[in-house]
Amino acid sequence: MAKNSISKAVRKAVEAYIADMEGQEIIDLYELVLKEVEAPMLSSVMKHTGNNQSKTASILGLSRGTLRKKLLKYRLL
Repeated sequence: MAKNSISKAVRKAVEAYIADMEGQEIIDLYELVLKEVEAPMLSSVMKHTGNNQSKTASILGLSRGTLRKKLLKYRLL
């Protein structure tokens, strides 16, 4: 059920973004969505685990090294 609600939320957000662009050219939408979703997801899971990187990596299905790279990328460390 949670997966479905995330999917619906992303769909609604993307549709709203496209509508708000009012016909303007949209470029790199995939990267924009990834950045907009990934950073808050990482932050939320880190908060949930009390900033435990090993637990966060496990929850996300990432290696700890990959998690650290992403945390640095989004300046969450």
